[in-house]
Amino acid sequence: MVMAPLAAGREASLRALLDTMNRAPGMADPDNAVLPFGAFARLHFARFVLLDDPTLVDIEAYGLQPPKTPLYFVFMGDCDGPATPLLADMAQRGAAGLRSLFAHCEGFDTSGDLLAWMLAHDAPVAANYVNWVGRSVLQIREESALQRALSARVVRTPLASGAEVQATRRALMTFVEQEKQAGRLTLTAPERTPLGWRVASLVNLVAVPLVGLIVLPVLIVLLPWFIYLLRTRETSDPEICPRPQTEALQALQELEDHEVSNQYTAIGTLKPGLFRRSLLSVLLVLVDYACRHVFTRGHLARVQTIHFARWVFLDGKRRVVFASNYDGGHQAYMDDFINKVGWGLNLLFSNGIGWPRTRWLILGGARIEQRFKRYQRRHQLPTQVWYKAYPGLALVDLKRNQRIREGLERAQMSDAQALAWLRLL
Repeated sequence: MVMAPLAAGREASLRALLDTMNRAPGMADPDNAVLPFGAFARLHFARFVLLDDPTLVDIEAYGLQPPKTPLYFVFMGDCDGPATPLLADMAQRGAAGLRSLFAHCEGFDTSGDLLAWMLAHDAPVAANYVNWVGRSVLQIREESALQRALSARVVRTPLASGAEVQATRRALMTFVEQEKQAGRLTLTAPERTPLGWRVASLVNLVAVPLVGLIVLPVLIVLLPWFIYLLRTRETSDPEICPRPQTEALQALQELEDHEVSNQYTAIGTLKPGLFRRSLLSVLLVLVDYACRHVFTRGHLARVQTIHFARWVFLDGKRRVVFASNYDGGHQAYMDDFINKVGWGLNLLFSNGIGWPRTRWLILGGARIEQRFKRYQRRHQLPTQVWYKAYPGLALVDLKRNQRIREGLERAQMSDAQALAWLRLL
């Protein structure tokens, strides 16, 4: 997440330049002349967005003056492997376009080291979610091509016996081998996970619970004080959930549903005081831990429609940005959260100013449906440019295509397994 304040008087020209990158409202042309996202084979999703926060005035409900914050210009990307090699590649092959974009930011030297500048402005992510750890862009594209080839080849008439099922499967396996030899299909073996990543993951796996055990006695002693602070705030914190302005809502809706997937970017200010800031900091450490070690195979709690998501602190942990890439429409996305993980929304987002009132941190809040929906729409920001590397494919497609490949590579299957595999096609 490369983030920098916008220079005074440069907003209009930047918005005009960002518009040239799109083929539909907010939808990037992968071959656009400014930054051809499609040329970077490890990039899953990307976005350019202006963090123009319309809710800064909400802090007046606490008797405080709205802070003077810069208008940030942000690039976010979700990629295979470490971010630095991708940024280096983009800085080399997309230098002209990136310089023209970041030239709108304060202090950017158009003749300076572009990669060094981007790394210096890389905002640390507090918590990060990946739907399926290890599934690369290359794998997704190759498995999609495999599915299309097999789907066009498979016989659609009923198969009378197990022998016919097995014969059909063998014929398809032979067909795939012929296509691979002819260069029309490729099934690349997965890259080996870097040792450094494994070590870092293991350290995190052990360190977070270990720290928790060390501080547990202190937490037990402080629990009554925590409950007191929490409940006094929950019963007095103001709710700020007005209906979003019609024009703002229309601007958001114009950017949605051009694809089977959508983007979501939201920003908000934390409730004043050290209590909420510290609480959210700890909770996001735990969320990041769960995303690293538990929710790595297709679901975040019970939600199965999110490709990637992240939480990022801004301005000394006074504000938070949440961004995600998800399948389906916006209303279904919100309903999914309410019905499946409303408690999780409350756990995190109730630390933001104006959230619908919660009880005991997890009750109420997002369960108050209309207030929650008004709140999240009001905090949502238009994403000026959004890129997806595999248009038309939802997570259910990625999972199906992966199962097709896994079944193809199995040496033996029972008749029932082979029939189930054929039905995937």
